[in-house]
Amino acid sequence: MFLEGLEGLDRQIVELLIENGRISYSEIGQRIGITRVAVAARVRALEQRGVIEGYTTIINPQRISGAASCYFEIETAPAALAEVIDRLRRCDAITQIYRVTGKNRLHVHAVAASAEEMERLIREVLDPLPGVLESSCHMILSRIKDVKGLRL
Repeated sequence: MFLEGLEGLDRQIVELLIENGRISYSEIGQRIGITRVAVAARVRALEQRGVIEGYTTIINPQRISGAASCYFEIETAPAALAEVIDRLRRCDAITQIYRVTGKNRLHVHAVAASAEEMERLIREVLDPLPGVLESSCHMILSRIKDVKGLRL
């Protein structure tokens, strides 16, 4: 797994934080057999090394409004790639943008409050993007596995 590069205690700490980001240092210490102070020092060191980038709350939009989630594969002309990335970054409905292998390809995730709002996003943001050679849209029907706490 992706944590294999960490020393044993650090790996255990990170695993517990992935499982529950609100777990106390005392609880972590009790579970892995070190003091709260030692846990705090190790967490601080992991943060300073950039292994732990931050802490967040994970929201499930489907539980709020029945939101629609999609991912898009977009291939652009080389000259248009930077502008496409810039436009996508500015859109609040776009939650993730990845540069992937292949000619000027992007993998883009978006969440909208409804199917109608997703269609509006496609029509008003994605369709007008310059230099798009090919694109595809895939609606996410259900979440089967989603590893929390991992930046891809």
